[in-house]
Amino acid sequence: MTNNTPLILAIDEGTSNAKAVLVNELGQVIARGSRPLSISHPRTGFSEQDPLLIWQNTLAAIEECLAQVDRPITALAISNQRESVVAWDRHTGEPLSPCISWQCRRSTALCTQLHEQGHEALILEKTGLALDPMFSAGKLRWILDNLDNGHARAAAGDICLGTVDSWLLWKLSGGQVFATDHSNAARTQLFNLHTCAWDPELLDLFAIPLAALAPIQPSAGFFAETVAVGSLPAGIPVMSMIGDSHAALYGQGGFAPGLVKATLGTGSSLMTPMSGPIASTHGLSTTLAWHDGGKPTFGMEGNIVHTGAAVQWASRLVAGESLDALTEQAAQLPDNGGVYFVPALSGLGAPHWKADARGLICGLTEATSGAHILRASLESIGYQIRDVFEAMQQDIGSPLKELWVDGGATRNRWLMQFLANLLQRPVVRSLSPEVSALGAAHLAGRALGVWSDDEALVQLERQRERFEPVNDPAMAGRYEAWKKALARTLY
Repeated sequence: MTNNTPLILAIDEGTSNAKAVLVNELGQVIARGSRPLSISHPRTGFSEQDPLLIWQNTLAAIEECLAQVDRPITALAISNQRESVVAWDRHTGEPLSPCISWQCRRSTALCTQLHEQGHEALILEKTGLALDPMFSAGKLRWILDNLDNGHARAAAGDICLGTVDSWLLWKLSGGQVFATDHSNAARTQLFNLHTCAWDPELLDLFAIPLAALAPIQPSAGFFAETVAVGSLPAGIPVMSMIGDSHAALYGQGGFAPGLVKATLGTGSSLMTPMSGPIASTHGLSTTLAWHDGGKPTFGMEGNIVHTGAAVQWASRLVAGESLDALTEQAAQLPDNGGVYFVPALSGLGAPHWKADARGLICGLTEATSGAHILRASLESIGYQIRDVFEAMQQDIGSPLKELWVDGGATRNRWLMQFLANLLQRPVVRSLSPEVSALGAAHLAGRALGVWSDDEALVQLERQRERFEPVNDPAMAGRYEAWKKALARTLY
């Protein structure tokens, strides 16, 4: 392989980790770097991160990655956690707010007010998104309400209000470029799916000045050139930006309707591609999956707020042994001991959308152990995925044949088999830990002409493992018991 062959540096900035990988023209990861990220909860319902630490750890992951290869970089690609937002001073580049996480519920009161005023149907029709604190618009309004003279400064263009992709692009370009892509804009609740632009009526409704928002570009194409920072050289073109869940679907090769993937991370997302913005009638979101420079591809998505985060929470609750040891004990149990955990730790997402729901553990007896509680937290991932999977089948009007999965929780083989048995569908696990980064790299490669079309990407070698369902007669009863526990949380 010569120094002239394309090499794409892909960033995947998630909730828990900042990652960087180098991808060659065969779609192979040849180097990687990673740094952990922390999240704080200063008040009940508040979740936030330090935007400067996000940048510093992203840069450290890049430097670790670049140190492994002595070849020039052709392009840079960005995949990022979605719905999380940052405000910064357009003139100094200094953050004016924390990075308010997608998990944060601080805009619940505003969402309730808009619901009571009868605006929910309008928001859903224009954006494809339920009126919920997870999405960005309410968080942006909260920031302006809590900054000195925030609304006036934003209207004057002195404040940048951006999602994490915009923040990283700003830092990579030395403050020269403020932009976002269609996929991230589609998660803000300020973007009109039908016009593919910021919507004036929604901007007025949430009191967000257009002057504070980033221009929207296709997900694949030229955004900016890097400045020299750390070991990252100047002049590398940033050729793609895309939200991480969308990037995972792209990285899996999920281009055709009927294919569905689930990304299992801090939360989870199920997404299937669609040719147009078809409205859900079963509690899912319609979104813009990506824009590759030709025409937009839409998606239907179900967002689950707590999956991996619920397991981490449960392991802290029953602290005393390591998470790995507890997980092994949980898998060896003959069943869950009648224990069910509904992890509504900051409300419930799809298909229920109940921001004020709170978590519930039920079925406890004197025989309940810490392993039973962890088992219930693992099972809750499967039950929540089935809730969304069934809603998705109802919306698209045809059965989904299998489920492609990626993300940290997929390393748990017991969970993968449990999920296959619960869905009675094959579960196909990606063995790559960097599917979102790969999706961003593939988009950049499309923009550069490294891969000519979707079929060229589908043909790339992907390491996968298949879990075939086993018919367990007890599974139907367990899912019914889950729904009873869920009903107690909802009502």
